[in-house]
Amino acid sequence: MAAPTTSPSPSPATATGPLAGAPASIALVRAVAEDPAAPRLVAVTGPAGAGKSTVLRELVRVWTEAGAGEGVTVVDDAHDLGDDELTDLRDQAGRPDARLVVAFRPWPRGRALARLGATLAAAPPLVLGALDAAGIAARAARVAGTRITDEALRAVAERTAGSPMLVDRLLATGRVGGPVPPQLAEQIGYAVDAEDPRVVELVTALALGAPVDGEVLVPLLGISDAAGIGVGAEIAELDELSGRAVAAGLCTPDGRVVPLVAESIRARVAPARRAELRRHLAEIELDRGGSVLAVARTLRGSGATGERAAAVFRAAAAEAARAESPDAVRFYAEAVAAGAPPLTVAAHRAQAHLVAGDLDGALGHADSVLSATDAVEATDAVRAGSVAAAVLARRGLLARSAELYRWTAAVSGERPPAAAVPVLIGTGALEEARAVVGGGGSGFVAGRAPTLVDGADDLTARGMLDSVEGSPTAALSGLARAAGLLEAAHGAALLPDTPAALAALVAVHTGEFDVAASVLDRALRTGLGGAPARARHRLLLGWIALLRGATGPASERLAAVDAGDETLEPRDEFLAAALQVAIARRQSDLGALMRSWTRARQAIVRHPVDLYVLQPLGELVTAASRLREESWVAPHLAEADALLDRLGRPALWAAPLHWARLQAAVLTDDVEAARARSDELQRAACGSRFAHAMATAAPHWVGVLEDRVDAAEVEAAARGLHAVGLSFDGGRLAGQAALRTGDRRAVSALLACARALQAAGTDLRQGTVPPPAEEPRPVAEEPAVAAPAPVEAAPEPAASGLLSERELEVAELVVQGRTQREIGEALFISAKTVEHHVARMRQRLGVRSRSELLDELRRILGDRG
Repeated sequence: MAAPTTSPSPSPATATGPLAGAPASIALVRAVAEDPAAPRLVAVTGPAGAGKSTVLRELVRVWTEAGAGEGVTVVDDAHDLGDDELTDLRDQAGRPDARLVVAFRPWPRGRALARLGATLAAAPPLVLGALDAAGIAARAARVAGTRITDEALRAVAERTAGSPMLVDRLLATGRVGGPVPPQLAEQIGYAVDAEDPRVVELVTALALGAPVDGEVLVPLLGISDAAGIGVGAEIAELDELSGRAVAAGLCTPDGRVVPLVAESIRARVAPARRAELRRHLAEIELDRGGSVLAVARTLRGSGATGERAAAVFRAAAAEAARAESPDAVRFYAEAVAAGAPPLTVAAHRAQAHLVAGDLDGALGHADSVLSATDAVEATDAVRAGSVAAAVLARRGLLARSAELYRWTAAVSGERPPAAAVPVLIGTGALEEARAVVGGGGSGFVAGRAPTLVDGADDLTARGMLDSVEGSPTAALSGLARAAGLLEAAHGAALLPDTPAALAALVAVHTGEFDVAASVLDRALRTGLGGAPARARHRLLLGWIALLRGATGPASERLAAVDAGDETLEPRDEFLAAALQVAIARRQSDLGALMRSWTRARQAIVRHPVDLYVLQPLGELVTAASRLREESWVAPHLAEADALLDRLGRPALWAAPLHWARLQAAVLTDDVEAARARSDELQRAACGSRFAHAMATAAPHWVGVLEDRVDAAEVEAAARGLHAVGLSFDGGRLAGQAALRTGDRRAVSALLACARALQAAGTDLRQGTVPPPAEEPRPVAEEPAVAAPAPVEAAPEPAASGLLSERELEVAELVVQGRTQREIGEALFISAKTVEHHVARMRQRLGVRSRSELLDELRRILGDRG
């Protein structure tokens, strides 16, 4: 060996060389390069693919280039050596001038290898493992020659678990995502097949979905205590196989298969073998009472049949149903396909369809049980009856739903469940509802601990009973708490209505719009009631916006629901149709009102009256009076009166309908009907702050019809309506009263009040124009103008165009296609005043025909926008 002073200096390892991304390995090689002749004992350990051989090659290169290779011993894969060979290496390591480097896997580790390692451990061993993000980036720069993106880096790290060998090979393919490239899959296959067949079986089982659990893997792999060692022998053998799999670089230290290896294994396992292993795995999980959900997903669509396969799918369906997962529907279908008798799973299948939002499927499977009650268990009959009752309630058939709840009670030998109370009250069965709440018909079931759903059912039942014969505050509090309980539980999808929706209805009927909106917003955020309840919650939020006078947000809510893929159930369609009609009426858009009335008529004939549609029904009553279509709602009004009579005319629910009928009487100038509705509102005034505000305002509407206006009292009543959220109604009362008084000072005060209240209820960001300071619209359909309307002096044109700001307000409505009467109603002016505005615009723009006027107005408004 040449003297160190005359030998060429070896090139040290660099961060861009074969050891890129492995700083500890680079440091070792550099240390040898700096003093190649120094005695050195090094143990290099790590799983297969960690880079042990690469380190050894670099060390040999450095010693060779330095001319110091003589006397150096470098050993790879020492774990494969026999005890005698390992003892010789240990003796060699004991020499003071030894230069010995030994690389080995962490497993298996016999006594001879352990003793050698202890001798080499006089110096810290080089322990190789997974690359971190910086290491992967360094390897990518070396292999691909470019900087890897963050997304690609994450993909490489996830798929390879940081194995240097797999990182290099994956990067070399040029595709870090997608299926495993065939050449790489073949390379991985060689590495897998080179291991002990028992290790291959373990890794294959894990790749196909087996959990890292001895209770499953021992029977799955057929591990037994053949030697008769006793308790724990099977687990010891499993630990041995797991250790070998980790040492082979096929599994991560926590025992899971490296994702890239698992992908390759799954691609090469024969379909029959794959199906058999997964079936065996599922049966093991079933027998031990473990989760079968994950493995059942892998069996889905495999064609597995037989009693055991059906049992696996049924267990998976039940597990999915407990989490309200839509997978339950598919698993029950697979169970039937595998051989389970359809009737034995029909009740649970109906419930799964209901949770998934498939009401047709739920009703179909429930009906199959109800049609064969002599062939099913009583518990299945009760479950099917409850599902059918919930579906019918959501479709607006509360009377039929109540019959089913009574039937399920008869079958079970108990009172109807607490969930039936909203249905019973909604159909006027007050005595039955009292019996359920007061007679122990709560949501709690004897023999088991009460659940969150039980508590929510009980609070809902008591809250609904309070809404008709107790305190509105207590009712709202109970319903809001019920909604809160169900946020952390499953089961709301099985109720006839969500506590959030019922709480919102009670809150709306008491004028607590903020509370109603808060409960519904929270229900949407938490997914209360699942997919079937989303449309209802959104429509109720639109209804709240409407009552506040914010027609823009109300229209957006309605449009979002109508744009959905699902057809609305009759209950939701009734609310949506009433909302569309109410928006058109408040915007004084007669064309839109007539178009929306077509939808409303269809909704009316499909939905019978119940307690929860009285307020939307009131809107339809008012619109029907405007359109002279009273015959369409007359039967429903009769049903509503009969329902309220059966419930004892509860003020909370009756007052809004009385108010709507008062508005209908005002539209038709029917003083006697208005007086009758005013009297009904006086009787309901004690129901809530909301009802009191309407009762206070009602006599002033009668006075408006009779040309009796006390300006101060009217303004107070109008502001009282605004205080409970009815800004639109308050502004309309003040505006109509201004039209019927001859006191000019009162006119000014009432107009100012009307404008203020209308503006308060309008979201200006939605494009609604504040009403100008002109005379109010008339109370009847046609403007009641005894003499030519006063024409205000033409304002100076706006600096940016030919028209004044007020004329631009009129122009926007003209372009929308509204009539002069509709424009007058929207802007609190008479149709005659609108006519004068339009005439001035024609004169200023120099146009003669209506089409020319529209073209010019569109151009002006477009430039302005």
